[in-house]
Amino acid sequence: MTAAAADTGLLAPGRAASPAADEAGDAAYLRALLDAEAALTRAQAALGLAPDTAASAVTEAAVPDRFDLASLAVRAREGGNPVIPLVADLTRAVGEEHGPYVHRGATSQDIMDTATMLVARRVLAVVLSDLERCARALAGLAAEHRDTPMAGRTLTQHAVPTTFGLKAAGWRSLVLDARDRTTAVRDALPAQLGGAAGTLAAFTAYGAEDATALPAAYARELGLRAPALPWHTLRTPVADLAGCLAFTSGALGKAAADVLTLSRTEIAELSEGSGGGSSAMPHKSNPVRATLIAAAARRAPQLAATLYGALAAEDERPAGAWHAEWEPLRDLLRLVGGAARDAAELAEGLRVHPDAMRRNLDLTGGLVLSEWLTASLTPVLGRAKELLTETARRARAEGRPLTELLAEEPELRNMDLDASAGPVRGAGSAGVLTDRALERR
Repeated sequence: MTAAAADTGLLAPGRAASPAADEAGDAAYLRALLDAEAALTRAQAALGLAPDTAASAVTEAAVPDRFDLASLAVRAREGGNPVIPLVADLTRAVGEEHGPYVHRGATSQDIMDTATMLVARRVLAVVLSDLERCARALAGLAAEHRDTPMAGRTLTQHAVPTTFGLKAAGWRSLVLDARDRTTAVRDALPAQLGGAAGTLAAFTAYGAEDATALPAAYARELGLRAPALPWHTLRTPVADLAGCLAFTSGALGKAAADVLTLSRTEIAELSEGSGGGSSAMPHKSNPVRATLIAAAARRAPQLAATLYGALAAEDERPAGAWHAEWEPLRDLLRLVGGAARDAAELAEGLRVHPDAMRRNLDLTGGLVLSEWLTASLTPVLGRAKELLTETARRARAEGRPLTELLAEEPELRNMDLDASAGPVRGAGSAGVLTDRALERR
């Protein structure tokens, strides 16, 4: 394929040059298709349905470099999928003696679905590695900043104190949720083998006493899960992939959204380790990793929706529903693979600025501690909520610290309000919650 025709990711910097993109590119798909074809012949040989020499011949011929990707792509238009021209080319490459054992008994969807599961498994291995990297880096941040106070924000406004350790622990929890879901989906990816209409009829005609043993043998050759049934129009594996990948993009997107907010110039509580530049403004250091992750989180749900829509597939093999899956599923794999890489790099290089966190925490003159003070003073005053509400109004109107106004109340003149309502105390059990979250492995 020429450089002009190659999909290099020019408009997809989130996945460009990522291992996941390599594992889901055209060359990777060709490799998976050939792996699926060779494994089919080997599985039949293992059950005595083909000679061992045929299995060896097909496996030796199934070398990606021997096939013309551009030609396969163009010729795929004739039958609607790339398996048909590939089988023709592979049969010629195997030779007259063993060529009849290429693709024997299978249908195009068997090979295409199986290749897709192989591609997905290889991409998910990369994703899982990056999720583990990200989780490790976030664990370090959470432990280091267990007691670093910052403003908790709700509906965009300062609410009560929290800690950056708890925030990072929350990000990590989502990453681990994504890891667990991705692991479960990867381990359940099945081979596909059913023949023309999912009955395995052709394999019986070729001499199989029990054709139902063949899908399991096929799956063993590929390291995939043995399918309970042919799933040509039972698209649970694709739907599970869609859900897991969409969740992962959203989980990573949550952390990215927080980083984008907290790295704003006027907030400056976080910054990326190596921000990106601007074509026009020399001073800029943009949060590029977080930006690309956020973009992936916005795209992934729509790609997953297309895959969910393909569940409603008619008959024993569908026209259009299956075909509609190919591009969005590959896009989703590459998109999430790139986002996981960027998330690992973001977490490993993230810079935390505790001084800015404390400065911003003090912007409200103590109003961020009003909930804590209400709870603390209720046993003393009884009317604490009403007092705090009115005093907070006065603090905003007069530009005075909340604790200064409270100290003027007769019942509170002998209390050290500043000491009793420090930001770490106001953060409640944030430290304990962080410790508990970090116990998860």
